[in-house]
Amino acid sequence: MIRRVVVEACEQSSIESLASVVREQEGDTIYAVDRISEEVLIDFFEREIATSVPLVLIAEGLPDGKMVLPLGVAETEAVWRIIVDPIDGTRGLMYQKRSAWILTGVARNRGVHTTLANIEFAMQTEIPLVKQYLSDRVWAFKGDGAHAERYNRLSGQRAPLYLRPSGATTIEHGYAQVARFFPGARDELAAIDEEIVRGALGPALPGKTHCFEDQYASTGGQLYELMSGRDRFIADLRPSMEHKLQQRGLPLGICCHPYDVCTELIAREAGVIITNLYGQALDEELSVTPDVAWVGYANNHIRAQMEPLLRDVLIRRGALEKQ
Repeated sequence: MIRRVVVEACEQSSIESLASVVREQEGDTIYAVDRISEEVLIDFFEREIATSVPLVLIAEGLPDGKMVLPLGVAETEAVWRIIVDPIDGTRGLMYQKRSAWILTGVARNRGVHTTLANIEFAMQTEIPLVKQYLSDRVWAFKGDGAHAERYNRLSGQRAPLYLRPSGATTIEHGYAQVARFFPGARDELAAIDEEIVRGALGPALPGKTHCFEDQYASTGGQLYELMSGRDRFIADLRPSMEHKLQQRGLPLGICCHPYDVCTELIAREAGVIITNLYGQALDEELSVTPDVAWVGYANNHIRAQMEPLLRDVLIRRGALEKQ
């Protein structure tokens, strides 16, 4: 439903109206296109899910970042905590540059102790560009592998889609990158990127390049690129830049939050390796406030090539404490 409503709004509205700022809030900016999806989101969960089972809905834009449904039910009585990003990749979508994604993660309600590691089911649905008639959806139950389908908006047909992460043993001649979407510590992140790539592949030959990058400003989109075999290595290090920015007298800018990465279960079920900066599983609380740093490797060969280099560079640059 969100996919259809948002695509229709993109078809009928100007870029300027979709990109208008509705409000500023801690952690992100809410644009007009976000408001369209938020209204549909609450209505869907209230009408389709909460009538059968009480839940805590967690999403940016809600009061205090969460809402218990049906209204009037105590949070302790909820069976599920459902964390959603109704449009992950807002900026690319509202300017019709690239697909966005609807991200959903479902965990049993453990109160404030419920974390990303507790998610049992996840789904992400592509919100295509107006000119794009194909749209993908991927989902996974924990322990059951990843599943995918491709939807044709013109014919209404759905077809199975088989995703497989890259089996390459090196990032050479593949896509591998450190995320640096926004100004702030972009120079430091680029320097880290350069250093780990040189460590892995050595200097490029004159007139040549040995790997590529794709700054897809959507965490769900990045995860999809890993699970579909198009990207081999992605590191989102933004939270680790806080100390560097403090030295410059600057605040830490927008970072990845749990709702941005709530579908990492699907990538792991597809065979992608997802870790924090210490090589451990992501376990941030399911709320809208924590900043999340994460790293994705297409396979164990890529992890063995990149993880030691990345950790060493982060420690040397004071972005990571040695353990």
